[in-house]
Amino acid sequence: MTIQRRRPFGQNYAFVVVAVVFLALLASAGMRATPGVLMLPLGRAFGWSRDSVSSAAAVGILLYGLMGPFAAALMQRFGVRRVLLIALAVMAAAAASSALMTQPWQLLASWGVLSGAGTGCVAVVMGATVVGRWFSSHRGLMMGLLTASTATGTLIFLPGLAAIAEYVGWQAVVLTIAAVSAVLIPLAWWLLPERPSDIGLRRYGASADEPVDTGAPAGNPFALTLGVLRNATRNGTFWLLFATFFVCGFTTNGLIGTHFIALCGDHGIPEVRAAGLLAMMGIFDLVGTTASGWLTDRIDPRKLLFVYYGLRGLSLMYLPYSDFSFYSLSLFGVFYGLDWIATVPPTLRLTTDAFGERDAPIVFGWVVAGHQVGAATAAFMAGVLRVQLGSYMTPFVIAGAAGVVAAFLALRIGRRGELPALASEAA
Repeated sequence: MTIQRRRPFGQNYAFVVVAVVFLALLASAGMRATPGVLMLPLGRAFGWSRDSVSSAAAVGILLYGLMGPFAAALMQRFGVRRVLLIALAVMAAAAASSALMTQPWQLLASWGVLSGAGTGCVAVVMGATVVGRWFSSHRGLMMGLLTASTATGTLIFLPGLAAIAEYVGWQAVVLTIAAVSAVLIPLAWWLLPERPSDIGLRRYGASADEPVDTGAPAGNPFALTLGVLRNATRNGTFWLLFATFFVCGFTTNGLIGTHFIALCGDHGIPEVRAAGLLAMMGIFDLVGTTASGWLTDRIDPRKLLFVYYGLRGLSLMYLPYSDFSFYSLSLFGVFYGLDWIATVPPTLRLTTDAFGERDAPIVFGWVVAGHQVGAATAAFMAGVLRVQLGSYMTPFVIAGAAGVVAAFLALRIGRRGELPALASEAA
């Protein structure tokens, strides 16, 4: 039985829900960014190599992606609020416990397994679920805003965390992340209703005759998740979405998010300054991804993806050949920030068009899994190649070429009505 509690702002309470989820996504993104800050300090403290630290980061990124589709099903079955509260608790526990680590396997357990599982539930799929439940109009814009938080959080946390690592120590970094995650638990418990109907509202922008979503679907959420995947894989659109999003993760979280500070260190740029460049990317990402959501409501998403991936690939091939001056890095930071994950709103739009509103969050969760497989691949590959070759040039050129390929694949993505509803077949 659902107990309705009166909330302020009327239909505009949907924006309060978005604000809470925005903050949770910021914290989750900050946690995923932390291994990039810890890479050099842990090397100094314990003598751990970069490929050892990046391997733990790769496991966390991979689990983050694989949790997405199951998290979407769990949110449909048990509720967004319950999943969020448990995930925040796991994140806080993982970060706090890592302050005691002395062995590489403990890094793998905390910042690989537990961090990946917790942040995987507080991810883009949560944004997709919340937007679908609370908004009937302006979905592209809202998804762009929530998507921006996942990258902005990754990047704006970095200067502060890097400064803490340099002046206080790496233990203070992980305790800061634990505290941020813990603080959000009571906030989410109090301010996040499950559905608009729980507080006597309709979705924002909904007409008076629009059906009201009043309950969770029945059935095993894991069977639903795997059933949706089985049916989705029969359609070529899914594989094109998966492949392009693999490249998205390969070129952002995995490469730039994990290795940019270390790359700058190779060129004599201090960690705090390099983290500041990532923070600048985060600020411009907030603008670029929100604008991408607005554009997605108005322009063919395939054309947007072609532009985003193409320009991203060219910029990555340019970076290792630049002089790493303040001007060239700032130019790269502004451009790459605008394009960081501007790909998410058009990708979600194409997923919804092809697979329907009911199944889109779960299908999109599997597409996001592709994103994180790509990110994990890049995080591991770049670390290994840096150790073997003594330079980051090769992984950056590989990533740039992959971006150009993804641009052309995006033009082949189909739309609208190519697949029947999947949940009923999976049940």
